[in-house]
Amino acid sequence: MTMTLDRRLNAFRPDLADAALEGVIAAERYVCGTPARIAVPVAGLRRRPDMTAGIDTEMLLGEDVMVFDRADGWTWVQAAADGYVGYVPETALTEDAPTPTHRVTVPRTFVYPGPDLRFPISAALSMGSRVAVVGEAETRGTGYYLLAGGGAVIAGHCRPVGEPVVGDYVAVAARFLETPYLWGGRSGFGIDCSGLVQLALMMVDKAAPRDSDMQAERLGIAIDRDELRRGDLVFWKGHAGIMEDEQTLLHANGHTMTVARENFEAAVQRIGWLYEQPTGYRRPI
Repeated sequence: MTMTLDRRLNAFRPDLADAALEGVIAAERYVCGTPARIAVPVAGLRRRPDMTAGIDTEMLLGEDVMVFDRADGWTWVQAAADGYVGYVPETALTEDAPTPTHRVTVPRTFVYPGPDLRFPISAALSMGSRVAVVGEAETRGTGYYLLAGGGAVIAGHCRPVGEPVVGDYVAVAARFLETPYLWGGRSGFGIDCSGLVQLALMMVDKAAPRDSDMQAERLGIAIDRDELRRGDLVFWKGHAGIMEDEQTLLHANGHTMTVARENFEAAVQRIGWLYEQPTGYRRPI
């Protein structure tokens, strides 16, 4: 039996598919995925195993995936957090990383070779990245978390996994103001409209689908335009924004190529002139 499935959220190809899809979708063979974890600061997830292919989304350090295939330096994976399927380089994964204990709660932070901010940095991490902390240190009054495998991060830039950040998700999203717009981006180094919605909600422990069409269909409850308040979501075809208050839209957008604030009515007129009116309004719950 063959049926239409969203390729973004289901691991299937003509030659191979997730064993959970046997009897649902036709494939030459079916496999159970094997667990792995993202081992680099940001891993772009691509529609095909080709570095010239644009990214569909990104995964962050410490996030979990299921691996269905490995070939020619690429892995075919499904993200545990939102179910997104695609290809990442094999070098972006590890199978023996320790369980993360903390996550980064500021838009961006650095990893140092040791507990001293004067050291040259080893890496830069985005909000949402997950790390395994094995100790603590203090140097000249600054606290650090020591990481499994070496390195240190500013302790004040992290919280234990499962502990929400302070404030609502709109306040989290506003911390990304002026972050560059990046199609498929989902990090403090570059982010798109639905990535901003998803990451901000994730930081207050609310799950959200990845793409704007998924969010417009499944996230929270539908509301009317005259009900809009802080935290509500506005959708256009291919775009999503967050209401910061009744008059202000917060969104990653291709107009300013940043995360920006914009008067809501002005945004509706501008976007409508180019494309169309909003297609829906939803309230995350």
